[in-house]
Amino acid sequence: MTQQENHRTIGPGDILVEKSALLPQALRLAGDSTATGWARVADNLDGLQLEKELSAAGWTFFYMANKIRATVFGFEKKRMMQSALQRLITAARLQKCNCLEIDDVAAHSFLGLPYISFSAHPRHIQKGTVFSGQ
Repeated sequence: MTQQENHRTIGPGDILVEKSALLPQALRLAGDSTATGWARVADNLDGLQLEKELSAAGWTFFYMANKIRATVFGFEKKRMMQSALQRLITAARLQKCNCLEIDDVAAHSFLGLPYISFSAHPRHIQKGTVFSGQ
């Protein structure tokens, strides 16, 4: 993976995982793409592909039905994105989840003030089939 691919913008379909989470050995993470201790899953795996790989290794990839959202106003895109991601990560942690699957990222403007909105679903990777949230 090139450095440019490693630091690309977070977008729909990306899966972010807490770097300190207990993970199967085969699961690779990209560099700290969010500067928050969470990183994208390497190889651009989508949720279905990742679920198949984890299942084959005896792990479960839980999907939480409730969508979480974050909206941030500002003029510096990178800073707005980091702030929105931090809000999503905080919401996922409150649900005892160690992953996020990004659903949508959209840039807008309201009365000339730019803002960015993210939506995502909390996910959780763990060994076993009963959600433990650890």
